[in-house]
Amino acid sequence: MGKFKYRFRYANSVMAMVMAGGQGSRLHPLTDKRSKPAVPFGARYRIIDFVLSNLVNSGINTIYLLVQYKSQSLVEHIRKAWTISPLFPDQFVTVVPPQMISGPNWFQGTADAVYQNLDLIEHQHPELVLVFGADHVYRMDVRQMIAFHVERDADITVAALPVPLDQSASFGIIAADADGRIRGFQEKPERATPMASDPTHAYASMGNYLFGSGCLVRALRETHKQGETDFGEHVLPRMLKTHRVFAYDFASNEIPGLKPYEERGYWRDVGTIDAYFKAHRDVLGTEPRFDIFNPRWPVFSSNYQGPVARVLRSEIDNSLLGAATEIICARVCNSVVRREAVIEEGAEIENCIIMDYVRVGSGAKLRRTIVDRHNLIEKDARIGFDIKEDQKHYTVSPNGIVVVPRGRTPYFARGGRSFGIGYAE
Repeated sequence: MGKFKYRFRYANSVMAMVMAGGQGSRLHPLTDKRSKPAVPFGARYRIIDFVLSNLVNSGINTIYLLVQYKSQSLVEHIRKAWTISPLFPDQFVTVVPPQMISGPNWFQGTADAVYQNLDLIEHQHPELVLVFGADHVYRMDVRQMIAFHVERDADITVAALPVPLDQSASFGIIAADADGRIRGFQEKPERATPMASDPTHAYASMGNYLFGSGCLVRALRETHKQGETDFGEHVLPRMLKTHRVFAYDFASNEIPGLKPYEERGYWRDVGTIDAYFKAHRDVLGTEPRFDIFNPRWPVFSSNYQGPVARVLRSEIDNSLLGAATEIICARVCNSVVRREAVIEEGAEIENCIIMDYVRVGSGAKLRRTIVDRHNLIEKDARIGFDIKEDQKHYTVSPNGIVVVPRGRTPYFARGGRSFGIGYAE
């Protein structure tokens, strides 16, 4: 109990800078009109909601989002979903575009993004600064990482995820001592250095960092002079020689309310179409690997005011339905259907992700397909059954997932004006 209080006291003196400017080119065409953190996930969330929920659930409410590419959708989502309280000036989630203090340049890397906003750190005077990514689906009690950092008198702590050695070539790998002290970094090595505590696994960096604020400010000013712009590639390897840098084992992080059947330490980089699609499989079923329903560690999102879903004489199996969805004499199986979508009579949806404001016409059949927002799927259409034909019209992933890009004009499937009043993206 005393240790929990110790962690929470430090959480109140922490500010977070969330890297929310990801272009997400590997998620194209889902990122054609929006940044990667703004991409919808599940029946009602955006990818950004997971990192923000982790921070807020951990008692960290001073949060800056550093945005860049195609940010309008993300800005509108934050405006509508993430107003914490105007009564407490130190509790906020706010969007920060590139400040261009060194000239007319956008952020040149993760370290440059924070460097361009050093005035925010100096204004807030935090003891600790979190620099977290915005591109992953996971739960994390950040207070436990803070406790690890403080107990080891660390200058920098890097959140690390144990991965099997045969998968290490896909990650940035950390070489660390038994106590977590980092001795080196390896970028996607063919033969990774195994963990000291487990020779069958290696530490993969999650791209989430914790700094002492003074240490961070001094380091960024020095590395800026050297033209170095990225934490993982430049700043951290340089600081290994002069600072106490540790790896925090994410597998040890404990989340209240986790069900016995869930995958402990669940963390997914949903940076490709196939990874994004596969992660949606993990939230389905009677015993999902990642159960989004957890009242003790909720995932927050927009306060949508539309009605509940309506299902008429239809077959629904192992699927999630968003608010105001309407399914009429249709079949939906192993799928996610987001808000204000309409599935018409005789349509069949199997292993699909149907996003907001989509109307699937009568008799249409879709399989292993992602349909982005504001689309009308024509009557009797067939998508996901003939890959060669689909490739003529749509993007098809290496694993055969078909992606129908966002409609060119706002289309409200249920007619009239959407309950998502404002920028309906």
